[in-house]
Amino acid sequence: MQLGIISRSCLILLSLSRSVYAKVIATEDDAHLVITNDRLYTRVDKASGAMDTVELDGQNLLGIRSGSTDGSIPKGFWTPGKTQPTYELYSGTDSTGKSHGGIKMSDTYTATGQILEQYWFLRDGETGLHVFSRIAYYNETTPFLRNLQEFRTLFLPNSEIWTHLATNGVQYAPLPGTEAKEKQVVVQDATWYMGNTPDDPYVQQEADYFTKYTFQDTWRNHDAHGMYADGSKTSDGSTFGAVGYAPLSHSFESSRRPDDQQYFYFNRFPSGTDLQALREDAAQFADPEWNVEFYDSIAEHVPNYVPSKDRATWKLHVDLPKGAKNPIAVLSQDGVDFQDNVFDTKAYQYWAEINESGDANIPRVKVGTYRLTIYAEGIFGQYVQDGIKVSATEAGATQAKWEEESQGEEIFRIGTPDKSSGEYRHGYERDPTHPLHPEQYRIYWAAYDFVSDFPGGVTFKVGESDVSRDLNYVHWSAFGGYANYLRPQPYYGDGNVNNWTIVFDLGKEQLHEKQQAIFTVQLAGAKTAAGNTDVFNASEPHANLAYTVNINGKDLEPWIIPWHHSSSCAVRSAVICYNIANKFIFDPALLKEGENRIILSLPYRATNYESAVLPNSVYVQYDALRLELGSAKKRGHERGYALDTI
Repeated sequence: MQLGIISRSCLILLSLSRSVYAKVIATEDDAHLVITNDRLYTRVDKASGAMDTVELDGQNLLGIRSGSTDGSIPKGFWTPGKTQPTYELYSGTDSTGKSHGGIKMSDTYTATGQILEQYWFLRDGETGLHVFSRIAYYNETTPFLRNLQEFRTLFLPNSEIWTHLATNGVQYAPLPGTEAKEKQVVVQDATWYMGNTPDDPYVQQEADYFTKYTFQDTWRNHDAHGMYADGSKTSDGSTFGAVGYAPLSHSFESSRRPDDQQYFYFNRFPSGTDLQALREDAAQFADPEWNVEFYDSIAEHVPNYVPSKDRATWKLHVDLPKGAKNPIAVLSQDGVDFQDNVFDTKAYQYWAEINESGDANIPRVKVGTYRLTIYAEGIFGQYVQDGIKVSATEAGATQAKWEEESQGEEIFRIGTPDKSSGEYRHGYERDPTHPLHPEQYRIYWAAYDFVSDFPGGVTFKVGESDVSRDLNYVHWSAFGGYANYLRPQPYYGDGNVNNWTIVFDLGKEQLHEKQQAIFTVQLAGAKTAAGNTDVFNASEPHANLAYTVNINGKDLEPWIIPWHHSSSCAVRSAVICYNIANKFIFDPALLKEGENRIILSLPYRATNYESAVLPNSVYVQYDALRLELGSAKKRGHERGYALDTI
């Protein structure tokens, strides 16, 4: 694969040079529905309800269909499109004069009344599909059926032409080859050891382990991701890309309507063109104001899609606290932490980067009332304001002044408050042993043996220790055992796994006339015995997880991390999950002149039952820690913090 770079202007010229504007043709017969233009041919099979053909310039991109199922029913599996499907075929012209065609598939699971609908649209002059996916459930007798854990719309080919995966401009790798897949060993849920084929390109360039989690990304600043064909297996040696993303790149419209409209873009470039060149070509469309005339024209076909007349541009000016880096503004459900935006099926969410002057704007926001949340790297806490009104008729900007929360004199801080545990050991640090140098947290977690890295446990000396070496990116209760391929027997230690120690010095003057001590713990994620289920299980003693802080031998009242704040984070290659925080308020008389010790403690040998092949230890991942001493007493509180992960 070549590593040359093609400029954005050249990419656009190449793309336009291949675009011929021709009318979209939409046809239907007894077996299929087809939408096609002069370059892209797509077909939906009525017998299966699935799109079974995608051809770009005559190259088959999907391959031969091998089957699909849907697990969103109470028990067992259901394949939408095979029960009682209905189809609709659309043709039209938008306000710019361009033609488009569309297909709708709708099916209902008879036993419960669950509905799944899929929409595909194609415009003239484009080589991509505008895709909407919709699920609905209406039942007065059983209004709540089960949690909706996941809902994904995928381009899932069964073709040998695809050679690489690309997450963003940094994370990409070759796909494992046939022999590597044949000799793989399952080590965890959706995770395989590939080291039995050391000459495989993936193993040589990326890692000994392959998992889909390696290629996950946060939504923030994400523009395009997908698959790449390097030309070695295409009919004429051309390179191809299949790239998906949401055109509303700064929004996540989570409501009872089709899920965020996505654009599945397919491109073709000459032999030898670099993967990133094709990805950058696709990224030009990641613009919330792209194709709005077209989306307005198809709004009548897509239930609950919000047209332009019911949207507005929201503007913000905020006075930022000193030291705020990379600030971001989020509009979400009014009165609710925006991490919990999913509980209201009609809630919408948008976000935008704030510039150095404190200004931001978000185009095409659905009119309504929102909560504003602002957070930034380097700043503890966040700014929250409810009742933000967005109107299509009344212009104006939201004005805000954000001051960093402070409880007194800061004695120390550990880590950077940025909603992430990436700054700690095995987090964002790059792997030096493979040419692609992936961030270490992206690789199967058991590749980093906690017991070997910290044989005596974790002791961090403020002012001397280095967070990137002396604190792990995960604080385990136990290490090894189930789902650990390299350490199959669990290691509990003698308190040197579940207990971490912070050592720091205080001078007499720092303690003088202090009335209150405040120790802030911000977590990038926590896994209780509830795992990733969002379900309380009374049989699990650590479903609500007790996290204890000990000051010079004295335990403070434990912080009970509730089951509904639990997330499966590090074991799924993540350092940013459901963010939570707590302030431990205590009498400064527990501190002393000279050396002091704070012990951060999880329950010893705290585990849970795991139905999937995942580690059963509970754990937490630290965002940042801070100790303050105040001359006046202030009230402490727990706060949920903002989340930006897919």
